[in-house]
Amino acid sequence: MVDAHETFVIIGGGLAGAKAAETLRGEGFAGRVILIGDERDHPYERPPLSKGYLTGDEERAGLFVHEPAWYARAEVELHLGQPAVHIDRHTRSVRLGDGTVLRYDKLLLATGAEPRRLDVPGTDLAGVHHLRRLAHADGLRGMLTRLGRENGHLVIAGAGWIGLEVAAAARSYGAEVTVIERDPSPLHRVIGPELGALFADLHRENGVRLVFGATLAEIVGADGQVLAVRTADGEEHPAHGVLAAIGAAPRAALADAAGLDLDAATGGIAVDAALRTSDPAIHAAGDAAAVQHPVLDTRLRVEHWANALHSGPAAARAMLGQDVSYDRIPYFFSDQYDVGLEYSGWAPPGTYDQVVCRGDVGKREFIAFWLRENRVLAGLNVNVWDVAGPIQDLVRSGRAVDPHRLADPATPLTDLPSA
Repeated sequence: MVDAHETFVIIGGGLAGAKAAETLRGEGFAGRVILIGDERDHPYERPPLSKGYLTGDEERAGLFVHEPAWYARAEVELHLGQPAVHIDRHTRSVRLGDGTVLRYDKLLLATGAEPRRLDVPGTDLAGVHHLRRLAHADGLRGMLTRLGRENGHLVIAGAGWIGLEVAAAARSYGAEVTVIERDPSPLHRVIGPELGALFADLHRENGVRLVFGATLAEIVGADGQVLAVRTADGEEHPAHGVLAAIGAAPRAALADAAGLDLDAATGGIAVDAALRTSDPAIHAAGDAAAVQHPVLDTRLRVEHWANALHSGPAAARAMLGQDVSYDRIPYFFSDQYDVGLEYSGWAPPGTYDQVVCRGDVGKREFIAFWLRENRVLAGLNVNVWDVAGPIQDLVRSGRAVDPHRLADPATPLTDLPSA
């Protein structure tokens, strides 16, 4: 039986919000739990949208965080298909798009992120897609099926994780694929130039055309349909569909309008290690939160599944007054063709001074480590499994290691001597 003397409201119907609601009940919170989501679907997980669900290997029912009946059993009140449009911090209330006002004692912002839009002529043509929501994936699946059947061309703007995963999915349907990327290599801002060639080779071997150092300037169409794209240098590429995969922006407008502090570097909602915003009654988690990381000693906004999975529960515990320090090492995974990989840590270009590999890079069975002053900042395991934990332990320890031993597969990661 719910005790209505205290109300916790969660804005955001994704993985972070759903796991926060689950944790509140699991930790014994007996007050009202209200979950607000602007999508009509129950909370679901997003990684399959560019992986198994997009390829048709996973069923729709398997995407959802909980079965629909769970929310009633857990006495979690749902407001789906209804956006939150205003937060009044003085009255501690949230107004929904239909005028409903919900009062809160504690509020969690798990508002996620939105795909960045192409700012070029032609984005209003039929066949221009983004990928963030289940409805986006449904539309993209239909287009890939048609392109594969008709030997049509898909142009993808962006060679990040989403762009590359969709390229692999599109090839599985038989579609022709061109990827246009302004950086000199795939995943340049995540793994740097050292390993970018590996992913470029992987996609070329599978029939993807890659165009680097180019910017999409116009989508050309006729009768409302996409026919081609044109890059800034005037080159034209045939296209019967276009995917914008140029990153995502945090959905922080609601927090900004409420006067909460944002992180200038990432645009995310600034929170401390306990996931508290500048208002102690409001927490933030998931893609929208820019967290002051207690181990990496920097503010990070992480858009990946593992962060949503773990930061939602951490925020819930903090809302209950528990002592929380959210110090998980950033982690994500990807599947492309016959390559599976996991990345742990944080090492964007400019933060490291060398990359060390162990294993066989040519066979795509290896681990890469990004180091600064012999300290491991991040690790990428490619078709090598059960090592993410030890890699994260190396990142967390901050201790110097011997790069030669690090590169030696005979040396267990758990037994690396100091340099």
